[in-house]
Amino acid sequence: MKTQYYLIALALGASLHSCKVMSPKAYKALIAERDSLQSRSASLEEEMAKLRSDTAHLHRELSELQVTYNELNAKHVLLNKNYSANSTKINQLSGDLQKREARLREVEDILRKRDEATNALKNKLQQALLGFQQSGLTVDIRNGKVYVSLTDKLLFPSGSIVIDEKGKQALKQLAGVLNKETDINLSIEGHTDNQRVVNLGQIKDNWDLSVLRATSVSRYLTEIEKIDATRITATGKGEFQPIDKANTPEARSRNRRIEIVLTPRLDELYNLINTK
Repeated sequence: MKTQYYLIALALGASLHSCKVMSPKAYKALIAERDSLQSRSASLEEEMAKLRSDTAHLHRELSELQVTYNELNAKHVLLNKNYSANSTKINQLSGDLQKREARLREVEDILRKRDEATNALKNKLQQALLGFQQSGLTVDIRNGKVYVSLTDKLLFPSGSIVIDEKGKQALKQLAGVLNKETDINLSIEGHTDNQRVVNLGQIKDNWDLSVLRATSVSRYLTEIEKIDATRITATGKGEFQPIDKANTPEARSRNRRIEIVLTPRLDELYNLINTK
């Protein structure tokens, strides 16, 4: 704009220098051109100011967007790292889960086989001991184990620890099955009622009586019926695990018993559980 003003001034100066009188029409045209140039200059100045303001605004927006981009990019990098770490962890957990599920299937298979073997053993014993079930002998399954329960009257004379002939016959039939089932362990448990023992010589109390009756059965099975002694444990429970808590002669008779607990050996299961 300043250049245009300078050109006008030169034109005016040249006119004056030449001492040529400018006609009113030419003067008015020159003035009009000057006013037009001034108007255009003001408009251009205003436009330039606006452009500068817009440029500054755009620079600020660009700066803010750059900061936002940097923050988002940093989060993106962190998310990628976390995704990679989580993906690795998920793969590890998935592998561990598959291994555990495989072990669970193995354990379930062994337990299923154990239950099948237990039921088969129960059936064999019931068949072998069928003739003694009317005399107080029962066979049932509890907690995966076979329980052969014999009332004391089936095995011993009253107050005695010596097995009578009928009791020997029942144990002989039982041993016939157990000698063929060598993977079965036996726990011989003696139980009494809650009546105090009297006049039994060396036997001091019910606990003594239950232990001695359990060992009498154990000796008969190992010494006469030749069951491996390493398979047998003898214990006395005394009066402390009654199956009938009623204070009647019938209940006391049920509580006086020998229970032979048959447990399948679970070496395969134990080895599997302890294998890492």
